[in-house]
Amino acid sequence: MSILKVTDVSFSFGNRVILENASFVLQKGEHIGLIGLNGEGKTTFIKMITGSLTPDEGKIEWCKRITTGYLDQYTTLTKGKTIREVLREAFQHMYDLEAEMNQMYERMGDCTPEEMEELLEETGEIQSELESSGFYSLEAKIEEVAFGLGLKDLGLDHDVSALSGGQRSKVLLTKLLLAQPMILILDEPTNFLDEAQITWLKQYLENYENAFILVSHDVPFLNSVVNVIYHMEDGTLTRYTGNYDGFMAMYELKKRQQNIAYEKQQKEIKDLKEFIAKNKARVATTDLAKSRQRRLDKMEIIDKAKEQVKPNFKFKECGASGKFVITANDLVIGYHEPLSAKLNFTIERGQKVVIKGANGIGKTTLLKTLLGLLPPLSGECKLDYNIHYGYFAQEESNSKNTAHEEIWQEYPAMTNAEVRGALAACGLNKDKIESLMMVLSGGEAAKVRLCKIMLKECNTLILDEPTNHLDVLAKEALKEALKAFKGTIVLVCHEPEFYEDLVTDTIDAEKWTTKLI
Repeated sequence: MSILKVTDVSFSFGNRVILENASFVLQKGEHIGLIGLNGEGKTTFIKMITGSLTPDEGKIEWCKRITTGYLDQYTTLTKGKTIREVLREAFQHMYDLEAEMNQMYERMGDCTPEEMEELLEETGEIQSELESSGFYSLEAKIEEVAFGLGLKDLGLDHDVSALSGGQRSKVLLTKLLLAQPMILILDEPTNFLDEAQITWLKQYLENYENAFILVSHDVPFLNSVVNVIYHMEDGTLTRYTGNYDGFMAMYELKKRQQNIAYEKQQKEIKDLKEFIAKNKARVATTDLAKSRQRRLDKMEIIDKAKEQVKPNFKFKECGASGKFVITANDLVIGYHEPLSAKLNFTIERGQKVVIKGANGIGKTTLLKTLLGLLPPLSGECKLDYNIHYGYFAQEESNSKNTAHEEIWQEYPAMTNAEVRGALAACGLNKDKIESLMMVLSGGEAAKVRLCKIMLKECNTLILDEPTNHLDVLAKEALKEALKAFKGTIVLVCHEPEFYEDLVTDTIDAEKWTTKLI
C-alpha cells in the first residue's frame, strides 16, 4: 500500500536546481533513510512533502486519513510553558475530551431525567474512549519517553524558554514520539543525543510498526533502523533496498559499471570519428562515412560517473605549547549550582582527549570554563602561556553574513580569491560561498565554522560536537585532519566510530558529574 507518492517533482532555488523530475514512494511499514551530501536538498524535500514548500512542478499525494509527525528543529516553543506542559500537547485531543466530559458532569446537577440519560450515555462513551486510549496512564508514558531521551535530567517543570537549541530539539522529538503519528519524519534526530539516548531511539525505531522517513548522516544508526535508502544527488532521487551498507555496495557497483560503459563508448566514438575523417572525402567510401556520422549523431552519450567531492580539511599549526596545556586544580564548574565534584587533571601537549558522557551533565560547561568563557564556581583552571587554540562551539550563532563575509570579517587581510579557495577546500561551491549563513544547511554552516578555525594558527583544538550535521565524507575528512594535527585536541563527541581510533585518552564526565544519570 502506497502511503506517499511523489511524482516528477521539480524545485529550484534561484539558479540552483534542487530536484528535477524526482519520484519517491513510501509504502506501508517501510523505514526509509533519506541520505545525501550536505546541501543536496534533503531538508527542502522534507519541507515539500510536509506542505511548507510547494514544488515548481509535479505531484505530492498522501493517502487519506494519514497522520504525520515532523521533527522540525525550528518549531517555536511558548515562553512560560514547562517541558511537561509541552509534552502533554501530544495528547491534547484526549485532554479536550476529558474537559468535555467534566463539563457534562457539571451539567448533571441541574438537568431533566431525559437529559441525564443522554449525558450518562455520552460520558460513558468518552470514558471508554479515554480508557482504551490509555489516557489514565499518560503521565507514566510521558515520564518513560522523557527518561529515555534524557529530559528527566532537566526536570519536566523546567521552562522551555530557558532551553538550549539541543535541549529544545529533545523536547520536540519526545513530544513527537509520544503523539505516535502513523508516519514519522525525522530530520537528523541524533544530533543532540548522547550514546545512551541514541541507543534508546534506535531500539524504539527498530520496533516501530509504522513507516518513517529518516534524514541522517549517522551510518551505524541508519544501518540499524532503515530497510530502504533514497539517495539524493544532483537533483535526482534513487531508491535502494536495504540499509546504508547495502546502498554503498550497489552505489559503487553502479559507478563502476557506468565508468566501464563510458570508457567503451569513448573508444567507439574515437574509432567512428577517425573512420569518418579518413573516408568522408573519398568517393568510394563517402556513403560509409555518412552512415557512421548518422550513428554518431544518434548516440546517447554516457557521462562518466560523478565522483563525490571530499572536503580537504587541514589545520594550520604553530609553535608548540608548554608541556602542561590545561591544568585543573579543585575546579568546580556550573552556573548557579555545581555540575561537578572537584576536578583535578592535566592535559599534556600532544594528547588527544575525548570527553564523553550523557547529555546535560556539564561537558560543554567544562570546555567553556577551561577556556575562560565561564567563571568557575571554585578552584582554578590554568592554560599554558603559549597556548593558541581554535574553538568549535556546539551552538551556532545567528549570523546575518554570507559564508564569504563570515570568513573575510575574521581574516580581513585575505584576498577574495584566498577566501573563496579556503571555503571551496572545505566543500562549498560558488553558490554556497555567496549564500547567507542562515540559509545554508546545518552541515554547510559547520564547514564554514571549521574553515574559520583552519585558517588560524593553532597548537590546541577544542571541539564541541564537531560532527553534528556533517555528511559521511566530511566526517572522514575531519577525522583525517585531526589525526594529522600534531598539537593537542580536546573533543566532545557522541560517535565512538569517529573518535575511538583518534584519541589517546578519555575523560568520562559521568564519573565527576553531580547530576543524577
